[in-house]
Amino acid sequence: MALCANLGIAATKFVAYALTGSSSMLAEGIHSVADSSNQGLLLLGGKRARRGATEEHPFGYGRERYVYSFMVAIVLFSLGGLFALYEAWHKLSHPEPITSWQWVPVTVLVIAIALESSAMRTAIKESNAVRGKASWVQFIRRSKSPELPVILLEDAGALVGLVFALVGVSLTLVTGDGVWDGLGTAAIGVLLVIIAIVLAVEVKSLLIGESATSENVRSIREAIESVEDVERLIHMRTQHIGPEELLVAAKIAVDARDDAERVTRAIDEAENRIRAAVPIATLIYLEPDLFRADRAEPAASGTPTGE
Repeated sequence: MALCANLGIAATKFVAYALTGSSSMLAEGIHSVADSSNQGLLLLGGKRARRGATEEHPFGYGRERYVYSFMVAIVLFSLGGLFALYEAWHKLSHPEPITSWQWVPVTVLVIAIALESSAMRTAIKESNAVRGKASWVQFIRRSKSPELPVILLEDAGALVGLVFALVGVSLTLVTGDGVWDGLGTAAIGVLLVIIAIVLAVEVKSLLIGESATSENVRSIREAIESVEDVERLIHMRTQHIGPEELLVAAKIAVDARDDAERVTRAIDEAENRIRAAVPIATLIYLEPDLFRADRAEPAASGTPTGE
């Protein structure tokens, strides 16, 4: 439904551009096309990520969601931001007033602002359900699921961009100077480029591979160390292979006098407790070892180390 609504809004903006020649309306029309393309990419990425593991990809396809989210940033940067900046340069080089159908762009923009405000409220509501006590900046930077931050930033960019377009068009109508329309278009372009860069940086980090959150690391450590036959956690590495898929690899210290059966039971119990504490820990590899303090090294993710 959101995809169809965006396409409808884009068509309306293009009609307004055709009637008035406003560069802000053209930039906003392209922006809506970019948003529609991005929604399609996110849907496609989510569908492809649900495929099961194969021999070639034994850890599955969870990271496809990150790949398609990175493509969203590319589309927003090129199709949205760069095109708007080019159109702004063209308009500022040859400013023209809006002389016909003057009520059309203002009407379209006001309606679009109302629709985008509703979409923004929905995105905020859905984000609040999962961000907890984190600030909005922390939520965007730390979220392992890329869709909500992408949608949140896109909706915010769409709403602010519409306000820029409305100001530019209104000042052009009041003053008769097309420069204001060009400046509004330039502001839209700069806004979209900034949002695209933020998205690219954050999604790139997910593509490279991010560790579990500090809360999940703490829960995993407590789960391991709560097992009776585990002396301590030596060191641990975690990595998200998808938003809801976490890889846990750890070396645990056991008593040198324990037999193989007892060690195996301890490992099985530790795995069960990890999954109970952190359900997204779908891949767990635990290696028993003897702790030697003289070979200790700084821990990743705040965990004790030593080999």
